[in-house]
Amino acid sequence: MYSPKFTITNKVLRNISTIEAAREVIRHAPLLPFYEKKFQNEALVRSVHYGTHIEGNELNLSQAEKVVMGQNILARERDIQEVINYRKVMDLIGELQIENSKFQIDDEFIKKLHKMTVNKILPEETSGVYRKSQVVIKNSITGEVAFRPPEPQGVPFQINDLVAFINSTNFDDIHPILKSGVVHYELVRIHPFVDGNGRVARALSTLILFTESYDIRKFFSLEEYFDTDASRYYQGLQSVETNNGDLTEWLTYFTEGLSIELAKIKEKVEHVSTDVKIKEKLGGKPILLSDRQLQIIEYIQKTGYLENKAFKSIFPMISEDSVLLDLKELVGAGIIKKQGVTKGAKYVMVK
Repeated sequence: MYSPKFTITNKVLRNISTIEAAREVIRHAPLLPFYEKKFQNEALVRSVHYGTHIEGNELNLSQAEKVVMGQNILARERDIQEVINYRKVMDLIGELQIENSKFQIDDEFIKKLHKMTVNKILPEETSGVYRKSQVVIKNSITGEVAFRPPEPQGVPFQINDLVAFINSTNFDDIHPILKSGVVHYELVRIHPFVDGNGRVARALSTLILFTESYDIRKFFSLEEYFDTDASRYYQGLQSVETNNGDLTEWLTYFTEGLSIELAKIKEKVEHVSTDVKIKEKLGGKPILLSDRQLQIIEYIQKTGYLENKAFKSIFPMISEDSVLLDLKELVGAGIIKKQGVTKGAKYVMVK
């Protein structure tokens, strides 16, 4: 059975500690439903865009977002289809986490992920089918062979070894973040399909995080980190072969990426999260507010207070009476309070 070789260095430990601290803040931050959905949608778009862009997709972030949201755009058909496919893959991963906690990854599931990833892009005979020929990975700049995956006849056996490792008790002894990184690398190394291996590897490693309670409210996207410096991503993967099969350098890079991403999400969540006391006052129930009321709360959290004279700059097309009605409802809900009277009044968050 496959057994990964790596060392848990001080750098890896520091990265995991940063991840754990950010995870706790993000998991327990009381958020309005509007922001919960907003952050999830943003993470989905970033995962789909950067996860395909790193492999040559030419759509920009705005175009990818429109495709993800089901809108039509003018672009190369293959690029659009890649984004549609990866969106469906990410949806599947989310559904599996919610609906089937006992779900086990096997080789048929890996083939299914690939089939979804390359739908309408590769011919049917190569979709969800292990490659039958040898391939080499070349440096796109120099043209030199950067990596030579296993011979095709060895692919099914090595995938079975990886699946056995994922479902073994030994796998449970490894920290979920390290598990995710190990599986990511190993699938890329085996390179079981003629194309789409990177997307399948990234999706599979994300699924492992999700099923190990590291979904972190589905606010994060590792793909953006990988694509920001793609050469470093590929260097990290290649470091394992350079270091005689030792994954330490790759896992250092991988954990660093998640720590950076979650630190950014933590800051964003802290910026817009509502006071815990508000949640307690409402018995932990979802707060159903209008988009305008959410903007009011965000403004007060940014500046500390809201005065009547700021209404026009925030809502130039909305009457003062309408804004005052929104404020009255927020005061009534115990979310904000009014200080002072008439035009000089200030609205602040309830402490």
